[in-house]
Amino acid sequence: MLDKILIANRGEIALRILRACRELDIKTVAVHSDADRDLKHVRLADESVCIGPASSLDSYLNVPAVISAAEVTDTVGIHPGYGFLSENADFAERVMESGFIFIGPKPETIRMMGDKVAAIKAMKAAGVPTVPGSDGPLDDNDERNIKLAREIGYPIIIKAAGGGGGRGMRVVHAEASLLNAISLTKAEAGAAFNNDVVYMEKFLGNPRHIEIQVLSDEHGNAIHLAERDCSMQRRHQKVIEEAPAPGISEEMRSEIGERCAQACRDIGYRGAGTFEFLYEDGEFYFIEMNTRVQVEHPVTEMITGVDIVKEQLRIASDLELAYKQEDIKVQGHAVECRINAENPENFMPSPGTISAYHAPGGPGVRVDSHIYNGYKVPPYYDSMIGKLICHGETRDVAIARMRGALSEVVIEGIKTNIPLHAELFRDAAFQAGGTNIHYLEKKLEERQKD
Repeated sequence: MLDKILIANRGEIALRILRACRELDIKTVAVHSDADRDLKHVRLADESVCIGPASSLDSYLNVPAVISAAEVTDTVGIHPGYGFLSENADFAERVMESGFIFIGPKPETIRMMGDKVAAIKAMKAAGVPTVPGSDGPLDDNDERNIKLAREIGYPIIIKAAGGGGGRGMRVVHAEASLLNAISLTKAEAGAAFNNDVVYMEKFLGNPRHIEIQVLSDEHGNAIHLAERDCSMQRRHQKVIEEAPAPGISEEMRSEIGERCAQACRDIGYRGAGTFEFLYEDGEFYFIEMNTRVQVEHPVTEMITGVDIVKEQLRIASDLELAYKQEDIKVQGHAVECRINAENPENFMPSPGTISAYHAPGGPGVRVDSHIYNGYKVPPYYDSMIGKLICHGETRDVAIARMRGALSEVVIEGIKTNIPLHAELFRDAAFQAGGTNIHYLEKKLEERQKD
């Protein structure tokens, strides 16, 4: 087992990693910006190093500073968490070249899965279902592109190969707009991602967002941990997640999960990862793979009993997975709310000092958060300040527990999106299950009209 790691992140995920390390008796090094000296995990870590000013470009995204911190603290491995440098293949490469263990996939795997065209090609070869599309990048042949779009059938979507997080995509409903859409998306992709490669896919009108969690080690072992439904989204950002997904049968779960596990074996994947799919009319369509731990990993942990972060650390230590596929049993249901420091009406960030904080409790309630009384939420980073997760023997019980937990939370001094979550957990469509990825956007639009 690794005996000391550096946590190259901040906030709730950094604290989550630290707690896993404590259970495994791994020493921890916390790196932080000037603005994050008072983070909970910084106070709790065995060592801490300031790596720069508040700006993430000068601190958490500053590769030389992170590497230097690992060197001066005699660290063995580096855990990137999610966001920041977690899916940066160049960073993973630099970590390994510097003599440290990167707690995540190999750089070449990150690079391949970060290129959406290469990822789709690899998944097709592995037998994972994909969205009908161009099967590669679009070139400058207008006639070929028009023919492709006709064959796929409108509406289609133009996507940047290096895009992500909802950026670098444009929906085209008619042939008259196609060529201009390709040109604009290429230009935007080049500016945003330094990669102007784009591709074409069938645009699914009302899909759900369903993802499969996988774990894979260096010894050819790979398993899946069932699925999550992350369809409740605003501007392509997830708001509520749950596991398992409503309406997915055990047979469907087993089939798509095993395909994902086999894909991991085929590409030599190492670590935790998530296959993201659009799901419509009983069919799964692969869209991308996240080569890191996900924000929403707790709902999977709650229904399987598997500690995903501890498994990441075991895999990075070159140990075999602690589980076989037959060990994984789905037990009950779990739901998760992302708690953000933001105005619930206009979604503007709400940094400031938390003057009062009380976490909810009770059976099946879990809180992953770094906040405390007196903590100052900085204005420099993502507005998420924690996650509230509830588990129950059924989906109805999990939802009821979440309603209760949301009513118990006290966060004063700043605004949060808790009122929105409370509203959604009483929404009839959500309670019924199976809402699509456009549902929340349309609900908010209707609310503005009223």
